[in-house]
Amino acid sequence: MRILIVEDKRSLAGHLGRALEGEGHSVTLSYDGEVALREGRTNNFDLLLLDVMLPKMDGFSVIRKLRADRITVQTIIVSARDSMEDIVRGLDAGADDYLTKPFALDVLLAKVRAAARRAPEPIPSEIAIRDLVLRPHRFEMQRGERVESLTRTECALLETLMRRAGTVVPHAVLIEAGWSNDIDVGYDSLYVFIRALRAKITHRGESELLQTVRGVGYSLRCESC
Repeated sequence: MRILIVEDKRSLAGHLGRALEGEGHSVTLSYDGEVALREGRTNNFDLLLLDVMLPKMDGFSVIRKLRADRITVQTIIVSARDSMEDIVRGLDAGADDYLTKPFALDVLLAKVRAAARRAPEPIPSEIAIRDLVLRPHRFEMQRGERVESLTRTECALLETLMRRAGTVVPHAVLIEAGWSNDIDVGYDSLYVFIRALRAKITHRGESELLQTVRGVGYSLRCESC
């Protein structure tokens, strides 16, 4: 993960940075609230470790301003301010967690690992199988020179099939990918969407990529991919 450590005690910031880099993270250090706010607004961090008592702008204000800007980066406040009122204030300002000083380094590292597990999987810009390209962030696919728009459900189904290209993807897995648990969806509905998706994937004269495995699911032909 890309982590921004906001801590005015430079020795502590350096110690935390080295520990997190040892865990494989990319770390940036900031020593005051104004710089932290600017970094948080302009750089795409996965996690902020944010002190409260900072020069120029306190940590509560930093997280409140970031949330007002709709920046949803996960944030753990790490502060010597350990009263119940401060913890509630930090969480209400938009922090995801609150760790009071002094703390055991192992506890901080465990909280960072937990944050990594909660982090949403980034949307890839492209997924390519043979001459088929999916752009999930645009809800579109391309085959050769031909570009097709996709519905949200079609996009989710195709992404699942492409990520498992060369294997049979069961009906239940595709239903979960396309509709989660929002509504009760049966195989008939899946069939309708797969038929529409197949029509977009393969036009006249093009090789068939999407195959039906009767009674089991569907498979995207991979060959050498």
